[in-house]
Amino acid sequence: MVIKLTEEKELKPICEDHVIKGRRLSNRLRKEVKVEVEKLVQKHGVSPKLVTIIVGEDPGSQIYVKMKHKASNKAGILSDHHDLPGTASQEELLELIVKLNEDKTVHGILVQLPLPKQIDEKTIISAIDPLKDVDGFSPANVYHLFYGEEDLSAATPHGIVTMLDRIGWDDLSGKHAVVINRSNIVGKPLIMLLLNRNATVTICHSRTKDLPSFTRQADVLVSAIGRRTDENDPFFITEDMVKEGSVVIDVATPHGDVDFEKIKQKALCVTPVPGGVGPMTIAMLLKNVVAAYSTQLS
Repeated sequence: MVIKLTEEKELKPICEDHVIKGRRLSNRLRKEVKVEVEKLVQKHGVSPKLVTIIVGEDPGSQIYVKMKHKASNKAGILSDHHDLPGTASQEELLELIVKLNEDKTVHGILVQLPLPKQIDEKTIISAIDPLKDVDGFSPANVYHLFYGEEDLSAATPHGIVTMLDRIGWDDLSGKHAVVINRSNIVGKPLIMLLLNRNATVTICHSRTKDLPSFTRQADVLVSAIGRRTDENDPFFITEDMVKEGSVVIDVATPHGDVDFEKIKQKALCVTPVPGGVGPMTIAMLLKNVVAAYSTQLS
C-alpha cells in the first residue's frame, strides 16, 4: 500500500468547482510512489524494474509506452523496452515473456495492446507471471480482484475508484453506480472495484435499451463509449441524462462522451477530457509496479 505524503485536508481538493482534477491527483500519487520507491530501494538494495513490449508500429501504442517509461523514470523505477515487428509470431512473443518471467531483475511486464491478428491476446496475457502482471489482466489477478484484492488490478478502473476514494466517496453504501462499458479492460474489473466499495452496480452497453432511464438513476456514472470521432459529434451523455448531485466519470478519449460544460453545473463532480481519467491510468500503473516489486522481494 503506497503511503500518503500528508493529510488530504492540507492539500488542494481533488474536486474543485465541480471538476475532478485528474492531473492534480495523478501528480500527488506519483510523488507518493517516488517516496515509497526510495524507502523500498533503501530496504532491499534493488530498484524496481518495468519492461514493456510492443508488437508492430501502432503510433498510439508508441506514445503510450513512452509516457509510461517517462513516468517510471521520474518515480525511480527502472525501465526497459522491447520492440517486435508486426510480423512477429506468437511463439516469438511467448519466448520473450518466458525469459522476462524468469529474470529476477524484472518486476513488472507490460505487453501493450492491441496485438496483431496472428497473436492471441488471451494466450499472451495468461503467459505473463501473475506476480509481474502490472496490467492486472491475468486470470490469476482477475480471480484475486473477484475476492476483493486490489493490489494488481487494471489501471484505468483502479484510477477511477481512486478518484472516488480521494473525494470522500470510498464507501458507496446505498449509492447506485452505472457503468457504460463491458470490456475486460474497463467495465468488468470496474464492477468488482465498485462492489468492493459497497455500490449497487448496473452495467450498460451497446445493446442496452433506453439508456437514459439507467443514467438518470446513477449516483456514480462512468461512461466509456468512446465513439465520438471529433468535437463536432453529438455527446452521448447530455445534461438531461444525469442525476442532480451525481459524480460523472468520462473515460472516453480523445473527445469524451460527456457534455462537460453543461453537466458540471448539475453534477457534484465531473471529470474533464483531457485531464481526468487519462493521467490516473499511468499513476496506477506505477502503483502496480511497486506492488509487484514489494510482493516479489518480500
